[in-house]
Amino acid sequence: MPLLGDKEKQSLGEQPWKDLLLERHLVQPSEIPEHEHPDLCLHLQLSGNADFEWWSAKRNAVSRTEPGSMILIPAGTRDRLRWKGSSERLILSVDQHSLASFAQDMDSEYIPEFRAGWSFRDQGLRQILSEMGKQARDHWPLGGLYADLLTVGLKTRLIQNHAVNPATRPTLKGGLGMPRLKRTMEFINANLGEDVRLDTIAKELGVSSSHFAHEFRNSTGQTPYQYLLEQRMAKAKHLLLTTKLPVQVVGGLVGFSSPVNFVRAFRQRLRTTPETWRKSDDAIK
Repeated sequence: MPLLGDKEKQSLGEQPWKDLLLERHLVQPSEIPEHEHPDLCLHLQLSGNADFEWWSAKRNAVSRTEPGSMILIPAGTRDRLRWKGSSERLILSVDQHSLASFAQDMDSEYIPEFRAGWSFRDQGLRQILSEMGKQARDHWPLGGLYADLLTVGLKTRLIQNHAVNPATRPTLKGGLGMPRLKRTMEFINANLGEDVRLDTIAKELGVSSSHFAHEFRNSTGQTPYQYLLEQRMAKAKHLLLTTKLPVQVVGGLVGFSSPVNFVRAFRQRLRTTPETWRKSDDAIK
């Protein structure tokens, strides 16, 4: 559960994960009574530079913060806070069980325990959390796959950089890296209605077609076409739900060369036709 109350919370809408909760808060001068955090809590300060005072584990201090400053509060921490000025913050709660499971996947010998940080900087965490906020604000235009990649990056950095017993993730051969993956997904999503070719995407990144196809799969577990098809289906469902466009028009708008191909692909993934799905209860869930 996040640290602050509903009065200061700014909704970021539906989120593509189950073990994280991201909120945007406008903090006003106030005191937060002593409380316990069931989940790991991570703050990124977006604006403001006033001091705040904290009490935790028989310790008390005043911390100076500014945009870019972060707070990390481990699960199980009891604390009390006094905000001395206004600030805007992204606050992320991370389920402790999911972190333990992730550490196991990294072959860690330990259940991760984390060090509290009341005012620190971590450029990698800052970039990931900022990107989460941006994607949430824009309603996740790059889809769930990109959200998963951000989650993996966040948990990896937490366990490697902020755990009492840090784990190291096994080195994987290949991989495009987050900036190139983001560029790839942006390019694909901007061209869903086009006949996107492998060499076109590879050229956009400045690599060969074979290198791109290999590295994309290493990075995501999907072929570029699987990702493209997933995004086409998502856009098709949105159009079917929000417009009265004929099915054949919807298929053309999301890049299918014929209505038959669109209906076949839709049926393979959703086990029903576009027209039937549009009229079903599933379409409005």
